[in-house]
Amino acid sequence: MQLRYAFRIEPGPGQRIALGRAFGCARVVFNDCLRARKRAHEQGAPYPTSAELSKRYITEAKKTPERSWLGEVSSVVLQQSLRDLDTAYRNFFASIKGTRKGPKIAEPRFKSKRDSRQCVRFTANAKWSITPDGKLNLPKIGPVRVRWSRALPSVPSTVTVIKDAADRYWASFVVETYPAGEALPALDREQGIDLGLTHFAVMADGSRVRSPRFLRRAEKKLKREQRSLSRKKKGSKNRGKQRVKVARAHAKVADARRDFHHKLSTKLIRENQAVSVESLSVKGLARTRLAKSVHDAGWSSFVTMLEYKASRYGRTLTKVDRAFPSSQVCSSCGHRDGPKPLDIRTWICPRCGARQDRDHNAGTNIRDEGRRIRAAHQAVPPTPGPGASRR
Repeated sequence: MQLRYAFRIEPGPGQRIALGRAFGCARVVFNDCLRARKRAHEQGAPYPTSAELSKRYITEAKKTPERSWLGEVSSVVLQQSLRDLDTAYRNFFASIKGTRKGPKIAEPRFKSKRDSRQCVRFTANAKWSITPDGKLNLPKIGPVRVRWSRALPSVPSTVTVIKDAADRYWASFVVETYPAGEALPALDREQGIDLGLTHFAVMADGSRVRSPRFLRRAEKKLKREQRSLSRKKKGSKNRGKQRVKVARAHAKVADARRDFHHKLSTKLIRENQAVSVESLSVKGLARTRLAKSVHDAGWSSFVTMLEYKASRYGRTLTKVDRAFPSSQVCSSCGHRDGPKPLDIRTWICPRCGARQDRDHNAGTNIRDEGRRIRAAHQAVPPTPGPGASRR
């Protein structure tokens, strides 16, 4: 199982210039190769292969006066930029054919130096290393200070240096983890989660987690910074400084939300052997008047964290279909009372007379439905392999 570990890095003034040069060279190679493939498509010719593009726009381009500065950066950075283009085209064609899951992928576009995110990737061939004093030594850039917040679980295979819109630099390491060695002790506790807006999560055991509403709380400051940006003259240095302030304000909101998701998902995975959650249609809800609150909650990101942490630590995450009537069924007797308006938060079951809290009742039903789904999967016999006997 591969995971990414991201750490803040603090390059010096000269290293920032060197990184900017690497970002620019990788961007130029990407755009040159993309332009060549687009030109071949317009002329009805076959796409040039990666080997042809590498020879023409990297190896031979370094020998020309117009592209001689490509030799000032690591060649691995340029090759990885070409690989990124190959991956983008592969995903695009797979999306057209329908063999790729998820939303449709657009055709690769040209990169700009004004993009909010710039990055370069170093593989093992680049001979980057972590020095004994904890610095990240990058080829043709030098040792860069890293803010280590934890130890890496294994030797990283690649490192990606990223500059975000807030002018922050990150080192993202790809490491291999082995879930079998990280499995937590087995528990006999199961949990169901009903995700919402007023309460971010209501559990089957009755516990509740209020929604922090990070975006709503920071909205006043964000509006003030954005208003100040709109008053700055386009192209001026003051506008550039204010743009960074706006980006940092948004990054602060995103970082706080991500930290909340990580802490809550880790707590749930550590305390429960199995977790059940409803698969919500976030895209559909984002088209309603609750769009801002839905995006502020970040349900998809939270469920993704639950999914990979459950796989990593030997737990089970069960996704209950959103068509399941979790708010309509009485968790005490199983009677289905029908849909209810959102303003009804408590109701009394007409069959057993139990008074049900809407969210707690939904969490309990999601837990029970997840338990039923897991039992059904365990009862299905495994499919025999191609070499198995059919007698």
